[in-house]
Amino acid sequence: MRWVPDEGPGCLWALPPWPSLQPGILGASLHISIAMGGCFSKPKPVELKIEVVLPEKERAKDDASPNGQASPLAYKANGRARHYHPEERPSTLHPYPSPHDRVEAAVCYVKDLENGQMREVELGWGKALLVKENGEFHALGHKCPHYGAPLVKGVLSRGRVRCPWHGACFNIATGDIEDFPGLDSLPKFQVKIEKEKVYIRASKQALQTQRRTKVMAKCISLSNYHVGSTNVLIVGAGAAGLVCAETLRQEGFSDRIIMCTMDRHLPYDKPKLSKSLDSQPEQIALRPKEFFLTYDIEVLTETQVVTVDVKNKKAIFKDGFKMEYNKLLLAPGSTPKTLSCKGKEVENVFTIRTPEDANRIGKLARGRNAVVVGAAFLGMEVAAYLTDKAHSVSVVELEETPFRRFLGEKVGRALMKMFENNGIKFYMQTEVSELRAQEGKLKEVILKSGKVVRADVCVVGIGAVPATGFLKQSGINMDARGFIPVNKMMQTNIPGVFAAGDAVTFPLALRSNKKVNIPHWQMAHIHGRVAAQNMLAQEAEISTVPCLWTAMFGKSIRYTGYGEGFDDVIIQGDLDELKFVAFYTKNDEVIAVASMNYDPLVSKVAEVLASGRTIRKRDVETGDMSWLTGKGY
Repeated sequence: MRWVPDEGPGCLWALPPWPSLQPGILGASLHISIAMGGCFSKPKPVELKIEVVLPEKERAKDDASPNGQASPLAYKANGRARHYHPEERPSTLHPYPSPHDRVEAAVCYVKDLENGQMREVELGWGKALLVKENGEFHALGHKCPHYGAPLVKGVLSRGRVRCPWHGACFNIATGDIEDFPGLDSLPKFQVKIEKEKVYIRASKQALQTQRRTKVMAKCISLSNYHVGSTNVLIVGAGAAGLVCAETLRQEGFSDRIIMCTMDRHLPYDKPKLSKSLDSQPEQIALRPKEFFLTYDIEVLTETQVVTVDVKNKKAIFKDGFKMEYNKLLLAPGSTPKTLSCKGKEVENVFTIRTPEDANRIGKLARGRNAVVVGAAFLGMEVAAYLTDKAHSVSVVELEETPFRRFLGEKVGRALMKMFENNGIKFYMQTEVSELRAQEGKLKEVILKSGKVVRADVCVVGIGAVPATGFLKQSGINMDARGFIPVNKMMQTNIPGVFAAGDAVTFPLALRSNKKVNIPHWQMAHIHGRVAAQNMLAQEAEISTVPCLWTAMFGKSIRYTGYGEGFDDVIIQGDLDELKFVAFYTKNDEVIAVASMNYDPLVSKVAEVLASGRTIRKRDVETGDMSWLTGKGY
C-alpha cells in the first residue's frame, strides 16, 4: 500500500496518514527554512531550529501532515518565524474537527484513467475530481470556487486545471489557485493505490464546501502604529485591492494593512450588478465582515483620498485626515461616463457603480418604460435583465450593431437578433439629444434621428474613465487619458507606489508587451497579486492571458485574448443557433477568441496562448479543431 501525499500549501487540507499519528512529531525539534530580513527586503533563506511545544491535550488533537512532517505551526511572517497563539490559529490549519469527519472510498481501478484524463468520483459525502497526469493521481475539489463550474469539463494542462467557464486555474498537486477570477483554492485529498485500485481519503466538510481559504498571517504590530499610519495603504476596495491584501497575508506579511474606499460596502462582486440588478450587498460580498476582522485587514468605507504626497509618503483624505504609508497600491477603478445632452439633470437617469444604483434601477423599471443608452457589455446585460420586468426596453447605440468594436459585426448581429426575439427594441446609429421631464422626472428620450422614445427610467452605459483625478499634482505619471502606466511588476514611476485594476495600462506579454488597458474582473485579480508579491520584493511579473465573460438570457459568451485591432473574424459553428466560435485575427495571427455554447473551447485556447504558442489564421480557417484538442498544448 502506498500513499501519494499532498505537498506544498495543499498539505494544510491533508489528512494524517494511517493508522495513527507518528510519535515524536509534536513537542520535538524540527528544522524549517524561513526568510530573514526587513518588511520588504528580498528574503534570504536561513535554516533555523525551532522548538514546538504543545499542551498534552492539544497534542492529541494535532495530526501530522501526510508526508510525515510536522503540522504547520509556524510560518514565515515578515521575515520572522512566528507561532500562532491558540486563540488566533486560523481554522484552515485544522479543518477536520474529528476522525468522524473523514471518509475513504475506492473510486476506480488504476487502468481506468489514462494520463491527461480527469473524472468526477463520488465519495458518499460529496464528489472529488480525480486527475491522472504523468502517471500520478491527484484528488481535489471538483467545483470551481468562483461560481461552481464543474472542473471535470475544464482543461487539464501543464499541471493545472482551468475552469471551463471563466478561466480560473488550479494547481493539481496543491489545489492552489494560480490564475483568476475567484479568491479561494481547492481542497486537496489523499490518494492511495492498493491492489490496482485507487482510493481517496477526504474530509466530509471539504467535500461539502468545495473550497479552501489559504492560511494567512495577522497583524502582530498594530500597537506600534498610531491612527494615522500604516505599512500598506490600498486605495480602492475592488478585486485588485482585496487580492493584494489577501496575498500579503498569505505570504506571511504581519504588519498593518489599510484599504480605503468611497463605497459604503466591503468588497463585493461588481460584475453581478449589471447582470442582476436586485443583488443585495450582503449577497454579493466577496468576504464576510468576520474575514477582515480575523486577518486584520482594515477597511475604511465612505472615505475619499483627494491627493497623495509621494515625497512624504502621505495620503490626504477629503476631510483633511492624513495617512502615512510605507507602500501604496492605487486601485481606484473607474468612473462611469454620463450624458452631456440637454436635460441631463432630470430624475431617474442612472449610471451603475454601486448596489444602490442597481437596486433603484430595478425597482423603478418594474412595469415601466426603460431606455438603455449603450450596447456594450453593461448596457446589454441590463437590457437582458429588465426584459421580463419592465413594460418596455429600448436600446440606443451609436454603432450599427451591439458589441461591434469588441465582438465584430457578425457576432453583434446574431446577438442583436436574440435580443429582438426577446422583445427589445433597438435604435442604432443615433444618439440622445435631449432628456425630457414631467414634474422633474424623466418622461421621454429624444434621439438625434428625431425619434421620441417613452422612458420612465434611463440607464447610461457608454463607457468609463479612470478615477485618477486626485493624482494630477502627485508626481505619479499618467497618460493623456488619465491611466497610470505601470511595468510588469505593477510599479509606477514612484518607488514604493504600485497601481492595479481598471485605472492602469500595463505590458501585455501576449501582445509583445504592448501597454494596454484591460478593465476586466479577472485582470484586476492578477494585478493585485503581482503588486503584493513585489511589495515583498519577490520580483513577480504579470503574464496572464485575459479572460472575460458575459451572460444574457441564460446564455454565456466566453472570451480570451486581446482583440483590439482585429482585421478579420473567422466563424466556426452556427451563429443563428447561437452555437459558435469566433476567432479574431490580425494579419496571420489569432489574437482573441469568443464562443457561445462551445465550452471548454475558450479555456483550451487560453491554455494554448498561456503556453506561448502562436495560433495561425490558417489553423482555424478549415474548421478542423484537432490542433486544439491534442495533448501537450
